[in-house]
Amino acid sequence: MTELLTNARTAGRVNTAAAPGETAKPAVAGRSAPRPTTPRPTRRRLGPGRALPFGRLIGPVLLVALWWFASAIGYLDPRILSGPGTVLSTASDLVADGRLQDNVLISLQRAGLGLLFGVAAGVVLAVAAGLSRTGEYLLDGPLQIKRAIPSLAMLPLLILWLGIGEQMKVTVIALGVAVSMYMNTYASLTGIDSRYVELAEGLDLSRAQFVRKVVIPGSLPGFFVGLRLGVTASWLGLIVVEQINATSGIGYMMFQAQQYAQSDVIIVGLVAYGIFGFASDAAVRAVERRVLSWRRTLAG
Repeated sequence: MTELLTNARTAGRVNTAAAPGETAKPAVAGRSAPRPTTPRPTRRRLGPGRALPFGRLIGPVLLVALWWFASAIGYLDPRILSGPGTVLSTASDLVADGRLQDNVLISLQRAGLGLLFGVAAGVVLAVAAGLSRTGEYLLDGPLQIKRAIPSLAMLPLLILWLGIGEQMKVTVIALGVAVSMYMNTYASLTGIDSRYVELAEGLDLSRAQFVRKVVIPGSLPGFFVGLRLGVTASWLGLIVVEQINATSGIGYMMFQAQQYAQSDVIIVGLVAYGIFGFASDAAVRAVERRVLSWRRTLAG
């Protein structure tokens, strides 16, 4: 070993490996003989490419531009589908009257309460079913049955039980959110590699440490997928419940506009739903990227 180290540290060794017909040239101290370089082949990129800031706005902007162009050339009948200029004017009038703000605040309150209760219920049920065989046997079957029954199909029964007030509306929204949260969080929990569980047992982790270091990191991707679907479900449920014996909200405003064939007011409501849905999904995406920054995925 000493001889090898001594030989490796010796500088100015003579290069005896010369090509036939050539004299061996002494190597420069501290440098090795140059190796022939071959051009590296160009690798083909298979990923989706580099992300653009605010790139998700390109699609909606193009859609609005197409709508504006079709309205400007007279392709769209204003009695059926009002143009963007008319919709903006109507929205300005509704804001000046205070109708739009009042209805938006009530709709946000309903959607927020339904989302809050639905997320809490879905996560609790998923943890109970995913970490316990007893919980799985008792809860997963009924929840799979509920998944096959749309929340809107339960409206007659919920109206019979809870009436037509705010409690019924929030419950319908929460049911749709809870199912989405349960399905994705439960699938993520049960999809954790069993080797991590064996490793936790080998390290003699406590139950709390196992949940904190294995269960939570392993279930977060599915949780955020369920949260995004839950946000969408809250807006879908809101659209329906606000058109059933409601006296306020964006859906009620749209239903009243339908009675008088005011397509511009209806489109204002649809645009409001779309903006809130897009913004809430973007917010969940931003939180997901920050919380799951340790992952390297195609999404970047």
